[in-house]
Amino acid sequence: MERYDVVVIGAGHNGLTCAAYLGRAGLKVKVVERRAVVGGAAVTEEFHPGFRNSVAAYTVSLLHPKIIRDLDLSAHGLTIVERRALNFLPLDDGRHLLAGEGRTKAEIAKFSARDAERYEAYGAEIEAVADVLRGLVLQAPPNVTEGSRLRSVGEYVKALALGRRLSHLDMARRRALLDLFTKSASEYLEGWFEAEPVKALFGFDAVVGNYASPFTPGTAYVLLHHVFGEVNGKKGAWGHALGGMGAITQAMARSACARGVTIETSAPVREVIVEKGRAAGVVLEDGRAIRADCVAANVNPKLLYGSLVPKEAVPTEFAARMRRWACGSGTFRMNVALSRLPNFSALPGETIGDHHTAGIILAPSLAYMDRAYHDARERGWSRAPIIEMLIPSTLDDSLAPKGAHVASLFCQHVAPELPDGRSWDDHREEVADLMIDTVERYAPGFKASVVGRQILSPLDLERVFGLTGGDIFHGRLTLDQLFSARPMLGYADYRGPVKGLYLCGSGAHPGGGVTGAPGHNAAKAILSDHAKLRFGLR
Repeated sequence: MERYDVVVIGAGHNGLTCAAYLGRAGLKVKVVERRAVVGGAAVTEEFHPGFRNSVAAYTVSLLHPKIIRDLDLSAHGLTIVERRALNFLPLDDGRHLLAGEGRTKAEIAKFSARDAERYEAYGAEIEAVADVLRGLVLQAPPNVTEGSRLRSVGEYVKALALGRRLSHLDMARRRALLDLFTKSASEYLEGWFEAEPVKALFGFDAVVGNYASPFTPGTAYVLLHHVFGEVNGKKGAWGHALGGMGAITQAMARSACARGVTIETSAPVREVIVEKGRAAGVVLEDGRAIRADCVAANVNPKLLYGSLVPKEAVPTEFAARMRRWACGSGTFRMNVALSRLPNFSALPGETIGDHHTAGIILAPSLAYMDRAYHDARERGWSRAPIIEMLIPSTLDDSLAPKGAHVASLFCQHVAPELPDGRSWDDHREEVADLMIDTVERYAPGFKASVVGRQILSPLDLERVFGLTGGDIFHGRLTLDQLFSARPMLGYADYRGPVKGLYLCGSGAHPGGGVTGAPGHNAAKAILSDHAKLRFGLR
């Protein structure tokens, strides 16, 4: 029988990050992965002959620079390049907005001189609050505890440290922090800007992976969540990993293996072993048992506690919380093989321009995004969907044959589960056609340039990548599922109600995105407890 210090469920980027840190500390670690490849949703695959792409997660910014340094990912093959422009918003009337370093203010001025004058102050406010988040990403939030006063003292210290961090903000910034955590993206942006395209440019981040209207309270936080990253030292920038998102997880896997970690693919877990109230390993679907002092799970907490942990081992209150754990990104993901570059009516050109390297946002106003959400809630998908298109082959010619390109279509809004008992299997192609037709409106000829496509409905995302409800964040980023409440008050420190079982995925703080932070933070908790276990203190 195999025996380890730690067994990690899931070789997604957080599972690999956790394993690499544990291996670096000298622990004997094994990672077991359901799929035949490592990487989870951060993988690069050939989806059409000669065309490769990041088939699920598709762009990089939130991956923490400390993790890149600590795991020496650059030495293990990771190179990240910046987009030549940040975002491109084409409009039906032929106008456009092209945002990026040194150009955003002038672009905004085309729509509103007042908005252009306010842009720098807006950016300064967002940046100040984002800096607070950056400081909280690589540490567990204060945990609401019961029982041991000794344990409570440590949580009080965390809360005091948070208070000191917030005390460095002036009152205006504290009010902004409150606004960004509680208001809708629409309400927050309308306090700054008047032009609808400008609000759409910034408001799109509020619905990325978020099945909600930008008029829904709390969506301002999701906007903020997407701006606290950086690329190559540039805050708020977005980029591309050469070789696709799989280059990130392949580098992580090499880093982990160099630190003594064992990784086994095609090894789905059937059950977490719980003995005398403590996790003691896992049983694979082939019947093999892998014993360990503790288990780290890089899966959605709803899946972990609803399917993998024996029901009798989960406290009633926690089990009820997991049943109510809200999942569903409203995401429909496509990868498209193209014979040529899209030629946008708003900015014509069939050779690579800066706008082709940007995040291309097809959603001209917050009202459009609102209609898309309500349409999806009623019908199952929006008749006028929100799409972000990236063309990574404009930055990385290894992904497609010479002269051809690949595009990622990140499409919102669709219902995680269709109404009236309908199945996504019966409507996948119909909705994919709608997405292609939507791009065609802005780039005539796009449809004719499509030579192949890969379609991932919410149901496909769940089947292929284990994303419950197709949720890319392992649980919605709403106020009741954030910070000390992620995944539940009393369990925000990566430790669950079963001793020796840790949550190292995006269902833990700070949430979703390719950050590596939950894996990093869970490893810290495991190492602390493992040291105590050795001395019989836990």
